[in-house]
Amino acid sequence: MRTDAVPPPSPPVPAVASPGLNRPRETEDCTLLNGGTEAFPRMLEALSFARERIHLEVYTFEREGVGARFVDALVAAAKRGVSVKVVVDGWGSIGHSAALTQTLRAAGAKVRVYNPLTSLLLGRAWRNHRKILLVDDTVAFLGGINIGDAYAAQGDVPGWADLAVELRGDICRQLGAKLTAGAAELKSGAVSLFLSGFSGGHRLRKRYLSAIHGAKHTVTLAHAYFLPDTHFVKALTRAARRGVKVSLLLAGRSDVVFARAATMRLYNTFLHAGVSIHEWTDSTLHAKAAVVDGQTLLVGSFNLDPLSLVNLETLVEVQEPHVAEQAVLWLDRHISHSRQVLGEHCTRSPFQRWMLDIVGLAMARFAERFASFMGRRRKR
Repeated sequence: MRTDAVPPPSPPVPAVASPGLNRPRETEDCTLLNGGTEAFPRMLEALSFARERIHLEVYTFEREGVGARFVDALVAAAKRGVSVKVVVDGWGSIGHSAALTQTLRAAGAKVRVYNPLTSLLLGRAWRNHRKILLVDDTVAFLGGINIGDAYAAQGDVPGWADLAVELRGDICRQLGAKLTAGAAELKSGAVSLFLSGFSGGHRLRKRYLSAIHGAKHTVTLAHAYFLPDTHFVKALTRAARRGVKVSLLLAGRSDVVFARAATMRLYNTFLHAGVSIHEWTDSTLHAKAAVVDGQTLLVGSFNLDPLSLVNLETLVEVQEPHVAEQAVLWLDRHISHSRQVLGEHCTRSPFQRWMLDIVGLAMARFAERFASFMGRRRKR
């Protein structure tokens, strides 16, 4: 469905700052954005002001609807002499990549389709799951948001529940210098940025574990594809048992078949430890975020599942209370409109429990083994 206009930013998540696009390069800033509804207009505005360089890296890039507006903005930038590079994933953008490549290259942009389907014949099944827009090395957008109509509200219909951050300042200059360098760990002020490379996303996972181990009061996670390993499950349950309020906002419906079943098999374990679980059902939950003690925000493209350990991913860690506060507001608002999972909801007949556990376990084991296979292939 083609959309002629992206809705204006919605008010529930107040901006941490309102940096104009002409802000000086040395200004450090971080703004939390509520899904595509807030992110798309700001991203398109940044593209319109680009003068030197644009780097766009995204898993899914739909060429219709809001995607058409991005294509027009990229084409316009390339034609006025801006260096434009676009990287889309061969699986995530299947059905769109060929037309995108043709249109953008005709305007003078560079386009790369990461691991197209033909790469599967060579065993290269890992994906580029990053979502990065960097403009002139002065403003960057990172998070879980792909380019597609589903990520923004359409009238009264909410978009997919997701988050992104808009970064400004020296962290953007550092990012521009490391985009093609594989794994990287960047830091400027209160913001740290992690890029996983061919070594995998284990360093990103460790940032979550470090934050959870150090939590004193609260841990709130919102994750779309929640398939944590045993060690991660223990970190959360131990935090809850030592008195930390642990809350999970999970998908009540998913765009991935059997993903919810794989997550639900863990519900009893979490509930017995005192972890609070809520399922978001108003739209698809696509966020990958956590707030710890109201001080630390973790947000990016990195899922807590086996596949994110081998895909190319991003993670932003913000040690800024004002930014974390905005994330807490977003999480609390979504939790308050979600369905709480209680112990009685997990009571099923033996056959239902057997079926759910079998399907969920099969899904989890498949993801783990497939990720392990991809990891071995990447190391060759």
